[in-house]
Amino acid sequence: MNQDKVKELLLSIQEPSLDFTVLFTGKQSKKVNGLYKSEGREILIHNRNFTDDNLLLYTAIHEYAHHIHACSQGGTLSSRSHTAEFWSIFHGLLQKAEEQGLYRNVFSESPELSALTEEIRKKYLYENGSLVKELGKQLLRAHELCIAVGARFEDYVDRILCIPRLAAKTAMKMYQYNVNPSIGADNMKIVAGIKNEEQRMAAESALLSGKSPDEVKTKILGKVKEEDPRERLAKEKIRLERTIEALTKRLEEVERKLEENPA
Repeated sequence: MNQDKVKELLLSIQEPSLDFTVLFTGKQSKKVNGLYKSEGREILIHNRNFTDDNLLLYTAIHEYAHHIHACSQGGTLSSRSHTAEFWSIFHGLLQKAEEQGLYRNVFSESPELSALTEEIRKKYLYENGSLVKELGKQLLRAHELCIAVGARFEDYVDRILCIPRLAAKTAMKMYQYNVNPSIGADNMKIVAGIKNEEQRMAAESALLSGKSPDEVKTKILGKVKEEDPRERLAKEKIRLERTIEALTKRLEEVERKLEENPA
């Protein structure tokens, strides 16, 4: 597979609003398999890292997700590139590539791995979720008993159970909202944190259907609005000015202390 073929495959997965270039470096790297340069809209792939085209394509799609993300922000990326929105884009591209037969879902090809996956889902994710949900039920009962004896439930959680209040509150919501434990305790936290019932049910259904947590956060709970490049740069300018101001003050303090304590 050459770089032209990779670009052709990426374009067939999704058309971007801005053009891009795919370049094979002809090198091997121990640090990264590829990278995306938003300034020149270049996807660089260290092709000598790969002996398998499927793994190479995975890296290409990863870097392409950065390009699609950059397109949604006027062609530039912030310093923090691996955001929830990025992972949502990446996972969506992988799914499209699988559906088109361009990228092979290797997880389903191993009977041993498939069996282990089923065991993890049923024995650990489901049972762990069920335990946390049952904890929520018992905490609600404890809340009633605290009221009956004239005690503060928050104090009971803080000093008797010694667990974070947020964890207790979330477990209680899991039970009250009857969140499906099949999605696992961590995903149950996401669902339990959604006040709107329609959105909550949509999020749970999406997770059960195989959507990633980041896809749920961005697509169902509210996709991040595309920000005007000038507005984003203006915000970054303010942040940088504040940082420079703080560092300048600290530098002045250090210089003053050095003068007060000569060698």
